Amino acid sequence: MVKNFSRKSWVTLAIFGLLALVPPIAHAFDNSFLITMFNRALIYAVAAVGLDLIIGFGGMVSFGHAAFFGIGAYTAGILGTHAFDGSDFIFGWTGSNAALVVWPLAMLVAAFFGAIIGLISLRTSGVYFIMITLAFAQLFYFFFVSLSQYGGEDGLSLWDRNTLPGLDLYDRNTFYYLCFTILLAVWFFLSRLVASRFGRVIVGCKQNERRMRALGYDPLLYKLVAFCISAAIGGLAGALIANHSEFVSPGLLHWSRSGELMVIVILGGMGTLVGPVYGALALFLLEESLVSFTEHWQVILGPILILVVVFFRGGIAGFLTGNGKASIKSGDDHG
Repeated sequence: MVKNFSRKSWVTLAIFGLLALVPPIAHAFDNSFLITMFNRALIYAVAAVGLDLIIGFGGMVSFGHAAFFGIGAYTAGILGTHAFDGSDFIFGWTGSNAALVVWPLAMLVAAFFGAIIGLISLRTSGVYFIMITLAFAQLFYFFFVSLSQYGGEDGLSLWDRNTLPGLDLYDRNTFYYLCFTILLAVWFFLSRLVASRFGRVIVGCKQNERRMRALGYDPLLYKLVAFCISAAIGGLAGALIANHSEFVSPGLLHWSRSGELMVIVILGGMGTLVGPVYGALALFLLEESLVSFTEHWQVILGPILILVVVFFRGGIAGFLTGNGKASIKSGDDHG
């Protein structure tokens, strides 16, 4: 069985194994900040893996994914606010702080708006698709900026983290391993999805929509479902980041956040699913390292990102697996 493991499988196993060891290593060096930093990277990796489904496999370059990230975060923030002060949210319901209610609801709300945005955006392609998704994200950004009831531009504090039976989410280690488990679950689910018939149709639509239509498939329907799944995962990541920072602000929906998620996907390796995990880790480690040297760290980070994109054609994942040209030719190129 071990002989059947490819280099890609070993590399994937290694990165998840190293992530599982972060808390013990942080405690060994008496540096609990490492857990916080890696936890943030894990949450962004969840959102980026979902984004990779539509960009890497579906060819849908969404520049508005931050909208779903922010919608998920605000769902947690708004429900938590009403649960804290006992005020009416809707139809006499005073919100909730239970993760088993809030997190699935964050996914449903994000998927709902993903369906609306997708129905309109997916009728276009190329630069028009990019611009429409960007316009929707900015629309939601300005909506939450003007939503004074929930903090407006100043944002909204999450008075209590969500609760999960048997787990203390205020415990740094517990919350880290919970996010790690969610990342594993999302990665495994999407790995199976892209290997399925559905995933092959999505890849086929990316290569030649007319041919897929001639074969009897409806490209719009398949791409819309993939877009909604990606949005739901973005909403889940948003609920997690709200709990992580215990604060929600319109900045989570800003176009620059969408750009950050795209950089994570491209840096790690587009169309690999595990690539965004590398991308998130590399980006946050670079940021934290460069900030300690200079306040103008973006000036150094920019050229580094350009060098990675130019010389590592398949991103970090392509470099580690020896597949430098990690272009997606089939649904087998994942995981």
